Amino acid sequence: MQAVILVLIALGGGGQAVDRSAATAHAGKAAQLMQNYQYGEAAVEFEKALAIDPGNDEVRIQYATCLFAQARNGEARREFETERKRLGDLLGLNYYLGQLDLRGNDFAAAIGKLLPLSTNPAFPKASFYLGLAYLGEGQQARGVEFLERAAKDNPDDQEVHYRLGREYSFAGREEDANREYKIYDDSREVRRLVEVEGHACAAALKERTLAQAREICQRIADPKDARRMLYLGELYARGGAFADALEPLEAAAKLDPKAFDAWHNLGLSLYWLRRYQEALPVLEKAAAMNPKFFDTLNLLASTYHALGNDEAALPIMERAHALNPGDAKLAAALERMKAAKAR
Repeated sequence: MQAVILVLIALGGGGQAVDRSAATAHAGKAAQLMQNYQYGEAAVEFEKALAIDPGNDEVRIQYATCLFAQARNGEARREFETERKRLGDLLGLNYYLGQLDLRGNDFAAAIGKLLPLSTNPAFPKASFYLGLAYLGEGQQARGVEFLERAAKDNPDDQEVHYRLGREYSFAGREEDANREYKIYDDSREVRRLVEVEGHACAAALKERTLAQAREICQRIADPKDARRMLYLGELYARGGAFADALEPLEAAAKLDPKAFDAWHNLGLSLYWLRRYQEALPVLEKAAAMNPKFFDTLNLLASTYHALGNDEAALPIMERAHALNPGDAKLAAALERMKAAKAR
């Protein structure tokens, strides 16, 4: 999910914000659902938002991306093409349209859209999709060239290594193929082990002492792997072991500075440890990366309030309330803060 969020940031939005609280609430709920991979429910919320505010480019782009994630290819293309007519040839729009061309076996069109993106760090998988497009066109050497670039840019991507191994096999390069297949197999095994260890860690945090749980959970740790450290930090945070969550989350954020989940969970852990001064810049960064995620905005506003800065907390709380007007606790806190300001 994190990749989708980053691409959305790269796309940008041309629409102007409108003062329609219902549309904002639907869009905010949709964004949260997408964070949880509930794309079908998210699409319904985006549709409600667009029914109220059909000219909102940012929401329509998010809706198109949601349709894309569900492989509703024709509908996604229609929405992306609508935005391309409105906003021009934005790189992010072409990234998705190029993949839709690839899905539709229009390889020449896919190459035309994806080739300019192959060296752009905002689109790290462009080389992989471009390699597949060249292979579809029958240009094996060119396809392998871009798959090799993709393997270098995304060394942890199982799919890249598997497809590259296949192409090496077809070309009779058995030694290279075996190397790629081994990377693929090893990666799958690591993922399986992490899932098993993750269940064991979560259970231990519920059923055992923290010291006993820590022995089990630390099996997940790998200081060189951002995803494993993020996973470990999230498990600790979900289990209420916020002090133990800090080290792996800090490592994850350092290894992958664009990982929104790492920053959000790090800020959450610092907040619950009442280390508000340290939590503030972390949550500000997370909110800048994903400005429509209710939980981050709520935490950021609460942190400002805890530091005695209600003037800064109020507009953030209002943004959070617009995203989720049904949150009674936040609504009550907002009214209290407004009343205090009026006095």
